[in-house]
Amino acid sequence: AIASLLVGSAAAFAPGASFGVHKSALNMAETATETEKAFAKLPASVKPGVVTGSALTDLLDAAKDQGYAIPGVNIVGTNSINACMEAAAKYGGPIMVTFSKGGGQFIAGKSLENGADEASIAGTIAGAKHVHEVAALYGVPVVLHTDHCQKAWLPWIDGLLAASEEHFAKTGSPLFSSHMLDLSEEPLEENIGICKDYLEKFAKVGILIEFELGVTGGEEDGVDNTDVDSSRLYTQPEEVFYAYEQLSQVEGGAFTCAASFGNVHGVYAPGNVDLQPVILYNSQKYIQEKIGSEDDKPMRFVFHGGSGSSVEDIQYAIGAGVVKMNIDTDTQWAFWDGVRAYEAKYHDYLQGQIGNPESDDKPNKKYYDPRMSLRAGEESMAARLIKAAEDLKCVNVLN
Repeated sequence: AIASLLVGSAAAFAPGASFGVHKSALNMAETATETEKAFAKLPASVKPGVVTGSALTDLLDAAKDQGYAIPGVNIVGTNSINACMEAAAKYGGPIMVTFSKGGGQFIAGKSLENGADEASIAGTIAGAKHVHEVAALYGVPVVLHTDHCQKAWLPWIDGLLAASEEHFAKTGSPLFSSHMLDLSEEPLEENIGICKDYLEKFAKVGILIEFELGVTGGEEDGVDNTDVDSSRLYTQPEEVFYAYEQLSQVEGGAFTCAASFGNVHGVYAPGNVDLQPVILYNSQKYIQEKIGSEDDKPMRFVFHGGSGSSVEDIQYAIGAGVVKMNIDTDTQWAFWDGVRAYEAKYHDYLQGQIGNPESDDKPNKKYYDPRMSLRAGEESMAARLIKAAEDLKCVNVLN
């Protein structure tokens, strides 16, 4: 839950800039065909399927310039992954599929040993490979992202980076589009210093980094900031510029910054969350003045903790350059609500393998087949994401 501000160095985000320094035969082939546009409203570099490297920054630029934000959705398996892409195909826009460390572990199997993050690494990679195999079939751009990674969890990212390096060697593209490092618990200099070290590695294979300044309140997937001092929920423009200045020194690097403006993970009663998205506008102005940019929105922001936020706050933040909003709590509820409604509708057919209101000896297999209730969850989650896309003004932004 961080209103986060996606920040990129002037070089990294310049229209003609390269993402990373390596070229491959595949890269050159893609360059030769990049004038063949797949989507009328997006740059030619953006194609259906997983979007990485310069195509990703082109996509984010288009969102900022056209005034919409991409839903960034936490997933826990192929059902929620597919619901994301189904929704995107229906609302006509891009989607960001987001893996948490816990979500990756769940995909691998909760019974597995995870002391060295082996299950989290394997599960996240497996989920990413599923997306690579099917994303293009949905006909939309898909961003493969990982969520909050604390300092103690960096071995998880190390494992994922190794997989992207291997994928890059074979295909010229990374396995993942972007990773978030959440080192906001550390002193500012250490936070950005570690991020800079990782960005040096990421830039070589075309991975974007998202980092966090300040703290997102509430609790999500093992990160508990429920009792944090409220002053830490609001990032100062000077902190953002320090990070911008340091990370801009990485050649070919691209980065985003999660700058807190009172955001909180979860859904709370009205009046219990004090969002101050004006912080994003103030940060834009501060950075613009410091770097002498003609662009009044030189940074790209992301909005964490979007579940439960008012449409007014969301769209005000988009006006400040927000290009992605994280959603988890609302989509979790939507999936469950679809399963709950299915059970309620077919309750009398789900009390035994044989026997229902139609006949005492009639089988119920077609009702208790797990695919039936899971599909109901997918449909409900996809419907909620279509509503989110409407709030984010991300509908019909492809063609």
